[in-house]
Parts: sequence; C-alpha cells; structure tokens
Amino acid sequence: MSSEAWLVFGLGNPGPKYEATRHNIGQMVVAELASRMGITLSRTKLRANVGTGRLSHGPVPGLPGPRVVLATSTGYMNETGGPLKQVADFYGIGPDRIITVHDDVDIPFDTIKAKVGGGEGGHNGLRSTTSALGTKDYVRIRVGVGRPAGRQDTADFVLSPFAKAERETLPILVSDAADAVEMCIVEGLEPVQAKFHARS
Repeated sequence: MSSEAWLVFGLGNPGPKYEATRHNIGQMVVAELASRMGITLSRTKLRANVGTGRLSHGPVPGLPGPRVVLATSTGYMNETGGPLKQVADFYGIGPDRIITVHDDVDIPFDTIKAKVGGGEGGHNGLRSTTSALGTKDYVRIRVGVGRPAGRQDTADFVLSPFAKAERETLPILVSDAADAVEMCIVEGLEPVQAKFHARS
C-alpha cells in the first residue's frame, strides 16, 4: 500500500451498547462506505477494524478510483488517536490524507460540515487524534447531532440513541456524509464545503 492511499477513520465507541448512539455516527458512515466499496472491516493487531479497497469512481473517468483504507477503533473514543496513528503508520499515510468522521454537537442534526485543522470543540476523540498525530491538520467531516434540550448533560446526550424522528432521516444523513467523504477524496475539500455548507 502506497502513501497515495487515503485513511477514513470513523470515530466512536466499541460494542452493541454504543453502536446506535449519536457519538458513533462516524462509525455508521464508515460502515456505509464499506458497503458501497464491497469490503468488510476485520479486527487487526493495530487496535482497529480495518478494510481496504477502491472507490467506485475517481477523478479520471474509466480509471479505478482512489485506494482507501477504512477503519474504526476497537477501543473507546478518548483513545482514538493511538489506533488511528497505528493504522496510518502501517499503511504509510500522512495527515494530509487522513479523514476523520465524527459527531458534532455544535451544528444541528442533519447538517454536514468539513474542514482541515481548528479546535477540537471538547470532542475527546479529536483531542486524542490531534495528540497522537502531533498536528491539527487533518480533514474532519463533522456530522451534526445537535445539542440536548433542557438540562441534559452533553456527555449523556451523545451516548444516547437518536430520537424517533431523527432515526427516520438518519439513513439519509449517513449516506450524505459518505458522499461528502467520497467527494473530498476525489474532488477536494472546497467542493464539499460548497455543496454541504450551503445546506446548513
């Protein structure tokens, strides 16, 4: 695997207890991408579930799409950085080709934003990633989950399942976020921002 590959890392917590929670939407997006690419993520010694393949399309019509490594951590959110860096180092992928996909309470549900760098906004997975990579300069695909109503603690909110009304549109949001990842890889960050930020 050359450094021409991309790493798409879906942030979240392990196990069935967490798989349907707001904090795991990044892993839901990676699962959608794996389905599109026809690959399965397998548990590895890198402390991550990993699968490799190619996008179905690329910048040049008729040629194979870019090679992509999809991964999720087998550990908890606040330990994301170690497994992510291990996968990146194993495949020789630098921060400029790393895309993290994660929940974001600072933007409304059903909203997608993308950026390189910036703060972590109190997100433990991003804080761990930045610490492990030694840089903030990696792509973040931010999937909005909104803020809790009333006095509910934010930590409890992101570890809870989506509301019934949200679950009805969740598959579309996950699909759109997967589209954003593919567009970022094939076309670059600015087209993603132009398309998805305008919908906010």
